[in-house]
Amino acid sequence: MTQSIRPWPEVAADLVAVAAGREPADMVIRNCTWVNVHSREAIPGSDIAIKSGRFASCGPDASAMIGPETRVIDAGGRYLIPGLCDGHMHVESGMLTVSQFVRAVIPHGTTSMFVDPHEVANVLGLEGARLMHDEAMVQPINVFVEMPACAPSAPGLETPGAEISPEDVAEAMTWPNIVGLGEMMNYPGVIAGDPKMLAEIAATQAAGKTVGGHYASPDLAGFHAYAAGGPADDHEGTCEADAIMRVRQGMRAMLRLGSAWYDVKAQITAVTEKGLDPRNFILCTDDCHSGTLVNDGHMDRVVRHAIDCGLDPLIALQMATINTATHFGLEREIGSITPGRRADCILTSDLATLPIETVIARGAVVAENGACLAEEPDFTWPASARETVRMGRRLVAADFDIPAPAGATRVRARVIGVVENQAPTRALEAELAVVDGLVAADVAKDVAQIALVERHRRTGSVVNGFVSGFGYDAPCAVASTVAHDSHHMIVVGTSKSDMALAANRLGEVGGGVTVWKDGAEIALVRLPIAGLMSDAPAEEVAAAAEGMVAAMAACGCRLNNAYMQHSLLALVVIPALRISDLGLIDVTRFAPTELLLPA
Repeated sequence: MTQSIRPWPEVAADLVAVAAGREPADMVIRNCTWVNVHSREAIPGSDIAIKSGRFASCGPDASAMIGPETRVIDAGGRYLIPGLCDGHMHVESGMLTVSQFVRAVIPHGTTSMFVDPHEVANVLGLEGARLMHDEAMVQPINVFVEMPACAPSAPGLETPGAEISPEDVAEAMTWPNIVGLGEMMNYPGVIAGDPKMLAEIAATQAAGKTVGGHYASPDLAGFHAYAAGGPADDHEGTCEADAIMRVRQGMRAMLRLGSAWYDVKAQITAVTEKGLDPRNFILCTDDCHSGTLVNDGHMDRVVRHAIDCGLDPLIALQMATINTATHFGLEREIGSITPGRRADCILTSDLATLPIETVIARGAVVAENGACLAEEPDFTWPASARETVRMGRRLVAADFDIPAPAGATRVRARVIGVVENQAPTRALEAELAVVDGLVAADVAKDVAQIALVERHRRTGSVVNGFVSGFGYDAPCAVASTVAHDSHHMIVVGTSKSDMALAANRLGEVGGGVTVWKDGAEIALVRLPIAGLMSDAPAEEVAAAAEGMVAAMAACGCRLNNAYMQHSLLALVVIPALRISDLGLIDVTRFAPTELLLPA
């Protein structure tokens, strides 16, 4: 498979001929206000000529470049801005394949994505990354891939479906569409000088490509050692001090606004108030589910939000275009409306509210007024990627029993505390009753049960614990095979019988999310590809996801983005308390811990 746009050197003669007025352009956009992100200015009365999918001429008058077959678009004075770039994201978080994700975001002006297929790699390993890479190659917009760095994300604390080795990383660096190493989540390993992690970074740097970062601790004491290991960016900042630390260490601070992450406002003050150089700041989404894409937008949503937070619109656009391109060494290919670059651009009538009216990618109109006009590429995921929920046996209610110490009538238990709209959890404790020798959840205290069900190797194992923050107040269960990062199955509920029913249901359908209440299924999102993605259109997946959210609310949940929080309960690289197939994990110590505290 090859990119559908020819390299610049192959078409340079044609670009020069058009710019010189000797040959006609394929397309000319007349009378636009050209937003130049190199000079940070909006230039009215501009004409932009396009040839062979690239910008040929950007200036005041392209009338000499118009021939009988040239498509002419009169911008009517509207702004022409570069296509938007998402500097760090996971396609799997949209519950969609690359093809369906692309079709969902094109109408929102996203023309370049830098994707880390970390989730599918944890299920399918190198082959999963290769499939994602190959699907990315056939898209009508630019989908660049970073080779996943950490599978498992925390060695010794979880067991993924497959592992990534330094040899895998070195091989991937030879693939045509790999632009770097995905987020280096094992930051304790880097700080400790772990040979495997440093070997992956070395292989990436030897290939001249970019190393992605992920330092999720609020304690910045170890950040200098992490930066010395080689990560070039980081999206895990949540406050101004995080952003400042990253750029002071020569990294790019990636500020994210996803479906559950609201980290732009708290960090953008490093630019708007502290006056730091905005060239080292990049906007991204990290994780967006299909409902957000369909109803709220993608990178256009992030740019609007940054502007609402006080950022100058032209600087916000730089952070979503040229800054991203420069970071990945692609500023001569994407990120600006300048000669030779891929002709990715957007017509909009207002820079602050940013309505996405016309989207052009590689010189073709791919969206108009919210409708995607691009053809869907022909790519099919194989059967081996659709048969990944291997539980080994059917579960019963007793699999979710938590035995109490002999003779105990009450116990103190560790409880995972969900923090609304943020990735970190809290390490809580609760006093719980013992009923018939088993520790009972406490709906009145908002303490539900959580279980991690192994689904990769047919072991049939179940690890049990407690979680607080969802607010479930009815007999219910929610199960999901999206369970960052090793993607086993997470089941949260107040009814053990419903928990068993929900887990078994996902085994039947091959993965997804299901909600049960009073012994009946009230919502189902089918995710048959790796238990993570659907190849159905985004609108269909979003509708099913909306039904899931409504079903969670019907069980008493009032938490914003509750499903995203559910999917992160096994994320053993972000503090403070998580669950894995190896037990309850204290992420502040990166070590297992006991569920029940000593009497």
